[in-house]
Amino acid sequence: MYSTRNFSAHPIMRGGPSLTVTLSVLLTLSGCSLFSRNRPEQEIAGPQAPISDGGMAAAEPPLTATEVAVNTPADQETVTVIPDAAPMLNGSAPKNYVVQRGDTLWGIANKFLKDPWLWPEIWYVNPAIENPHRIYPGDTVHLALSSDGRTELQLVRASSGAPGVRLQPLLRSTPLLSPIQTIPYSVISAFLARPGVLSRDEVTAAPYILALRDEHDIAGTGDEIYVKKLSATTGAEYSVMHVDEPLKDPDNGRRLGYLAIYTGTAQITTPGSVAKASLTDAARETLQGDVLIRDEGTNSSDLVPHPPARRVNGRIIAVVEGEELSGQYDVVALNRGAKDGLDRGTVLTADSVPAKTDDLCSRIGDRSTCLFHPSRVLPSEAAGTLLVFKIYENMSYALILNDSAPIHVYDRVRNP
Repeated sequence: MYSTRNFSAHPIMRGGPSLTVTLSVLLTLSGCSLFSRNRPEQEIAGPQAPISDGGMAAAEPPLTATEVAVNTPADQETVTVIPDAAPMLNGSAPKNYVVQRGDTLWGIANKFLKDPWLWPEIWYVNPAIENPHRIYPGDTVHLALSSDGRTELQLVRASSGAPGVRLQPLLRSTPLLSPIQTIPYSVISAFLARPGVLSRDEVTAAPYILALRDEHDIAGTGDEIYVKKLSATTGAEYSVMHVDEPLKDPDNGRRLGYLAIYTGTAQITTPGSVAKASLTDAARETLQGDVLIRDEGTNSSDLVPHPPARRVNGRIIAVVEGEELSGQYDVVALNRGAKDGLDRGTVLTADSVPAKTDDLCSRIGDRSTCLFHPSRVLPSEAAGTLLVFKIYENMSYALILNDSAPIHVYDRVRNP
């Protein structure tokens, strides 16, 4: 049997009625803890076989105990989040989507919603909800037709085995599933644990690579390096950072610092005035002159997307790795930071730099109807959505969550 519950969101001050409805949709995508506060300690992931009112259909050969546990459905719970979802849906939304390992909440929300970044707002509307963003592989997001002909958006919680039927831990056919992440944290993990921008004084004071062993020009995993200005014990680990070009604010020319790019981890093997270290976990080539920095510690808590606290009008000042163009899941630096009201999880829209064209006027045949052809600025176009994940006083780093056009250095960023 399916049980259906309807949730409604309280209106929020800045959203109005339409946002309230949208947030109801988002609750489905984020609120698995609403459906079941405690996941079974020994739950089974796997396809569920239908059963008749009279019991499980006969199978040949007879089912094993493991097969019985996996194929017997529990009471699945279907939550109808919005009875008339059609106005809120992405035009290409699928009829069904089964959550897979490696999916992210952002990706799933983007499949169904016109404004996927709004999904966490329900958390603030209803603070009694614990962990509203927990959704697991095997759960299904479903579009259904109601009795009155309207499109409903539902979430069907994955079955975990029939009541009373549980496998012992050693017989579990698949490992317990973890909730999916909000965004792909692997893309930004190096930034979360290490500085992304350094001042000139920090670079000057930091230990640095004096030379690469055997006179190599570049080094990678397993190679040895010599380090100056480092007082450390054997086994100590440091992040190796390549210091790139200065980051400047294009609005006022002010230098904001230097882009610091993680290249790998250095483990000290021989302390001394010139220490020796071995490189591990190489992310890119390490060069003479790169600096060593202690990790800041990784903050792996889920980022909760939300709009800026106040009006933002900034620019992209760099694309990490030095590319001029960027796209989905690339990292960019912004010339706005904490003093401008940004914090972790702030969502921004990127607008392309307006293009220019010569005004040729109307034409008769192959001839223009005007004598002069002045240059005209075309309207800017929304190019993508950014999620701020690391903050400094005057700048920040953001992840491109989706892009409708290539995103460039000096593109504008603003409130969504």
